[in-house]
Amino acid sequence: MQKSILITGGAGFIGSHVVKLFVSKYPKYKVVNLDSLTYAGNLENLKEVEKADNYVFEKVDLLEESGLKAVFEKHEITDVIHLAAESHVDRSISDPLAFVKTNVIGTVNLLNVARGYWKDYDAHLFYHVSTDEVYGSLDNGGYFEETTAYDPQSPYSASKASSDHFVRAYANTYGLRTVISNCSNNYGPNQFPEKLIPLCVHNIKNNKPLPIYGKGENVRDWLYVIDHAHAIDKIFHEGKAGETYNIGGWNEWQNINIVKLLCEIMDRKLGREKGTSSKLITFVKDRAGHDMRYAIDASKLEKELGWKPSLQFEEGIEKTVDWYLENEAWLEHVTSGDYQKYYIEHYQA
Repeated sequence: MQKSILITGGAGFIGSHVVKLFVSKYPKYKVVNLDSLTYAGNLENLKEVEKADNYVFEKVDLLEESGLKAVFEKHEITDVIHLAAESHVDRSISDPLAFVKTNVIGTVNLLNVARGYWKDYDAHLFYHVSTDEVYGSLDNGGYFEETTAYDPQSPYSASKASSDHFVRAYANTYGLRTVISNCSNNYGPNQFPEKLIPLCVHNIKNNKPLPIYGKGENVRDWLYVIDHAHAIDKIFHEGKAGETYNIGGWNEWQNINIVKLLCEIMDRKLGREKGTSSKLITFVKDRAGHDMRYAIDASKLEKELGWKPSLQFEEGIEKTVDWYLENEAWLEHVTSGDYQKYYIEHYQA
């Protein structure tokens, strides 16, 4: 194998798409998927590659330093793409310490193991995948650029900002070759249904309320997850060590407008009278410290590496809704916990 790449969080939403892309596109790479299989990690996301000759799964928690060391030694890891993270803002508000453990301490553990195992740092890359939320909130226009000062506003974004700083510190202090990307909100197939779009699809299908924070006026930039996977591929292979790259979809939408669009699409696809699903919209108390607007300037990535999103939001959301409607069993499994049975049957038999 030319490379042995450790992809952390590879059973999760974004990670599973990165794993599938690398396994299929680079048959001479060994792709090692490391995931602790929390509620958001689902091996069903990887059924199409689980028997591939260049794919391996390892169930290890980032907090288990000895387990990480064993994986590096067993598979002779040459590079890391680090996606594993607690990522839901609401959960970070109710349990911030869990985010500190996984996102901060887990990242430092991984950095330490990589630093100890690799001998010639110039021959290896530690790629850290982060979020645009580290930049704070854009309340007066403009866009997040790679030089935007950090201003995290939630426990989640504070934990990701901290992990970003540690990656840069290890590059500066120890000489590790690192790269960081900060992405906007992802959407697409396989997303755990606590997030806005799959939650709305699931609730509309089952005639359940669609909870919208405040007045629904908060703005997010939306990035199709498969476009994000291709951007990660581009940065991993062509990005400059020590650099940061923002990945965005150039698709700003107010939350309420996304939900209304989903209602229209679902009414059409389910054969319901137009306007039926919009009656499910329910405004709830706003999230504590809710950032008003995120918007990514992804021009550096386009100019330097030639990447740009392939889909506009309207096209991507149609494909996303189709996927959820065609994969109802997957949605039921992840909402019921049945996916854990899949893990036991396939990896603990």
